[in-house]
Amino acid sequence: MTRTAAAEGTVDELMAELAGLEDPRIREVNARHGDDHGVNLGALRAIGKRLKIQQDLARELWATGDSAARLLALLICRPTAFERAELDTMLREARTPKVQDWLVNYVVKKSPHAEELRLSWSADPDPAVAGAGWALTSERVVKKPEGLDLPGLLDVIEAEMKDAPDRLQWAMNTCLAQIGIEHAEHRARAIDIGERLRVLEDYPTPPNCTSPFAPTWITEMVRRRG
Repeated sequence: MTRTAAAEGTVDELMAELAGLEDPRIREVNARHGDDHGVNLGALRAIGKRLKIQQDLARELWATGDSAARLLALLICRPTAFERAELDTMLREARTPKVQDWLVNYVVKKSPHAEELRLSWSADPDPAVAGAGWALTSERVVKKPEGLDLPGLLDVIEAEMKDAPDRLQWAMNTCLAQIGIEHAEHRARAIDIGERLRVLEDYPTPPNCTSPFAPTWITEMVRRRG
């Protein structure tokens, strides 16, 4: 491969490069979390840094349907270049948690369509899509809470989080914790909801990491802020 080709890359060349990085051990670990690729994320980021922003190439990589290629596409795309309907289709096509997470965090959050998608996705019957909507709501809870009905969000979380499918439950729990962390006036209620529902109470948490159990998470983050 020439130096120029290595810097820019064609889809075929990049797919071969990704295939060469495939590690069965990484794939095995990822499979436990519902993901279907075996490429080290650090290596993916290094390729993305080399390629820089290439919107057309990003669309071609996404169209392959390969999860590693789609993760790379999300690293080199221009978030503002996607239409609302395109982002909606991409989320529904994404299939795996890591691709959906990167799509929401690296692309949709930077899109002018983020608020429209937040509203439509949050009410979607597909729990993975609804989870993406709640992830966008958590972003607003932290960065732009003006206009959000925080008591109303807590009402929905209190009523629905306990029995929600795993990924939607995780997203709702994150929103619960962020409300408690960021908004002192709702902190006691957020902690009370977490204590009564006990969601993620027994989630395995590595040493020196904060538990996702909302009362513990809220208390620890508030403590750190002094």
